[in-house]
Amino acid sequence: MLNFSFVNPTQIHFGKDQIAHIAKAIPATAKVLVTYGGGSIKSNGVYDQVVAALKDHAWGEFSGIEPNPSYQTCMKAVELIKQEGYDFILAVGGGSVIDGSKFIAAAAKFAGEPWDILAKGAQVSAALPLGVVLTLPATGSESNSFSVVSNLDTHDKLPFASPLVQPLFAVLDPTVMESLPTRQLTNGVVDAFVHVMEQYLTYPVQGKVQDRFAEGLLQTLIEEGPKLFADDVSYETRANVMWAATMALNGLIGAGVPQDWSTHMLGHEITALYGLDHAQTLAVVLPRMMAAQREAKREKLLQYAQRVLGLDVSNEDVAIEQAIAETESFFHRVQMKTRFADYGVGAEAVEKITAQLERHGMTALGEHQAVTLDVSKAVLSASL
Repeated sequence: MLNFSFVNPTQIHFGKDQIAHIAKAIPATAKVLVTYGGGSIKSNGVYDQVVAALKDHAWGEFSGIEPNPSYQTCMKAVELIKQEGYDFILAVGGGSVIDGSKFIAAAAKFAGEPWDILAKGAQVSAALPLGVVLTLPATGSESNSFSVVSNLDTHDKLPFASPLVQPLFAVLDPTVMESLPTRQLTNGVVDAFVHVMEQYLTYPVQGKVQDRFAEGLLQTLIEEGPKLFADDVSYETRANVMWAATMALNGLIGAGVPQDWSTHMLGHEITALYGLDHAQTLAVVLPRMMAAQREAKREKLLQYAQRVLGLDVSNEDVAIEQAIAETESFFHRVQMKTRFADYGVGAEAVEKITAQLERHGMTALGEHQAVTLDVSKAVLSASL
């Protein structure tokens, strides 16, 4: 097991009717900016619950944070914060709203050009405090310090991380999933699944605790994820998927083990160029990345095949092929497409995406830095 330091300070309020907790979680003297997306929270009852919880607080709102939050929209929120003196952000939404709000929290306190946080890795030395009401389980952003923001002018989609934008608290009420459309449920399950795989499917370091946690999360998503699309979905299914998505990227299963993230890096470029949802890009890339890295990942692929999928691994090559096929089949069972052609993206994408990877210095990805531009190009070509 590798050396590590681990702390997760985000307080989780999990379960039915937990939104009321924000009344005490936010200081009474705070002036709160509620950030959200396209307005679905006003039709599913979440907005009304937030309003009730903030009845004794001074607050305002900023809407319109889009999927794959843009720098341009986030900077409008920063202007509002400076004009009105907001000193606390409450992000109400899924990963995009939370990611955008993290950038807003940092940019509002940044002395220079805020884009430098993303493009140049400028250090974040201060940020507004942030809380979350989660409406879509997917990214795990509600309890980590990572964010990804897009620039509409330059077609860049770039990440940053800072402990200063880690949410102070997150409310996770599984009942809010009842009104989510199929596309968002699909995205959530796939996103969470691939988050686990990026931290699990590397090489063994005898991190047995981490492996077993990761395997349990993968099995939970495989078992419970498809149930979300039935006519009658139980509270327990929604609760288990929501908690699995949070646990997938709160730092726990990645502590002390190598991590990959090459699938995510390719995915970000696909989204930036072609506008696919983040999870859609992951489902396109992951099966081909697994195949391309089958030798480097052989031990963990076999472990995944046996422990998670219950496959016979006596013939290792066959088991690996089956494991990759089963992974793609799982994506199909949660109604996710897995080929560029499914989205009308043609062969010209391979060169364009590869050029973007090179422009952003993504030329040696993965846990061994073995995913070169040539490997990325081969993965993309195989994904058509």
